[in-house]
Amino acid sequence: MNILLVEDELSLARAVKRILEQQGYLVDAVHDGLSAVDYATGFDYDLIILDVMLPKLDGFEVVRILRKDNVNTPVLMLTARTTVRDKVNGLNRGADDYMTKPFDTEELLARVGALTRRTGGTVVVDTVSFGDLTLDVKSACLSCGGNDVQLSKKEFEVLKLFFYNPTMTITKEMMINKVWGAESDVSDNNVEVYISFLRKKLRYLKSKVSLKNIQKLGYRLEVEA
Repeated sequence: MNILLVEDELSLARAVKRILEQQGYLVDAVHDGLSAVDYATGFDYDLIILDVMLPKLDGFEVVRILRKDNVNTPVLMLTARTTVRDKVNGLNRGADDYMTKPFDTEELLARVGALTRRTGGTVVVDTVSFGDLTLDVKSACLSCGGNDVQLSKKEFEVLKLFFYNPTMTITKEMMINKVWGAESDVSDNNVEVYISFLRKKLRYLKSKVSLKNIQKLGYRLEVEA
């Protein structure tokens, strides 16, 4: 089950991310309103946990934009603002629930559970396919025809990002944020290294699928004719 956490206090973001991951959730963390909109419109999430006081765009505006763009993912607003007017404003903009800081961990998890149960969550699958490739999401094994190859942890996370978003051009920044985390010191060179590793494994498997470089944009999965 995938959660987008939007919180500009880095220590709090790390703490909440750790709490959720210990419960088995997959969590992406971003730290400003514009990134929140980019991620929420570009990827599928079961829940968005959204602070109000954010750089670039505040949480109220983020919710308004998402609802206008028909992104119906449940939103839990997590903020230090405690007035009734603020709560009403958030709910009227399209938020589904509202918690104030400081919060109790058990209450946070209860509200997260309630909101994700409401939508049914994401169906868990063992494998995902694209073209002539099949990726086993439990073993991180990539197969093509009768051949298979084991992926490293980072190779698996990079390729899984493409498999789950097969029509999308994935930028280097997105890969860094999704695979290594927004706070990491990973550079574009690291991304290029892992793209190279994956390309070698695709050639080894004799797959018709390629990781195509989209000039000045990023990479996208394509199947050769």
